[in-house]
Amino acid sequence: MPNATLESGDDPKYALLFGSVVALGLPSNAASLWILVRRHSLQSPCVIFMVNLAISDLMLVATLCTRVYFYATGVWSLGNMACVWITMLFRNNIRSSSIFITFISVDRLLAVVYPLRFRHLRTASNACRAAALVWLFVVAVNVEEGLEFSAFLIKLNESACFDFRERPPRMSAITYFQPALVLTMLAVNVASTALVSLTLRTRSRSQARIKNKVNVMLIFAMNLAMFAVFFLPVSMEVFFGEESWNKFHKSLVCLASVNCCLDPLLYYFSFDGFWKRKEEMDACTTRG
Repeated sequence: MPNATLESGDDPKYALLFGSVVALGLPSNAASLWILVRRHSLQSPCVIFMVNLAISDLMLVATLCTRVYFYATGVWSLGNMACVWITMLFRNNIRSSSIFITFISVDRLLAVVYPLRFRHLRTASNACRAAALVWLFVVAVNVEEGLEFSAFLIKLNESACFDFRERPPRMSAITYFQPALVLTMLAVNVASTALVSLTLRTRSRSQARIKNKVNVMLIFAMNLAMFAVFFLPVSMEVFFGEESWNKFHKSLVCLASVNCCLDPLLYYFSFDGFWKRKEEMDACTTRG
């Protein structure tokens, strides 16, 4: 299929925005992943979920390089299959990140509210199994989704990606999977935040525990902010009309991609023990 230059594709503003995300997200997530694997033993469920979150973000950053090229030149020369894979990886980041962030919230909930009752569930082996199921789950969803999107690209018959002459069709029930997933994960985070907040309020307010409580609640507040700002808006665009979708789609995708830059700051560096070895302080298992 011949290359084509799209008038709407040549957009230096978005090339700069996505380029900034790559410049910030690549080194920060790579450094976070290295620190988590090198300086923390993978025996904590929280660390395992963070490692998978960093991997998800790094995969997203890798795909954003193609968006930078496309919006800088207006030319897409990689073909339809590459467009399908890149689009699916972006959607997988929203889904896998929302699930892993929710797992972190639930792990904190169990550590704070039920420190002994569910201790047997908070194991590295269970966390690895859960992470593997998440990846299998999001990839399985891509099968039908990818086939539908590929058929749309063939029907469209233009060598382009990200900017199309018409909106991709709503793909049966799978179209509403992402908003349903994000809303469900958001509800779990809200419930977890409420339960942890209530539990911390009923505990003794000794001066030695004030900082610990603030750090715990900060993690939950940041989780909710990630959903409200980055995951929810782009997931709800399936309900937009044609005009609204054309107007806001690129901005929402750009906004959603920023989550990969903030994950290391919001979740990794918020722990006092992030820079310390596990023998000194296992930040994920002692927060409760």
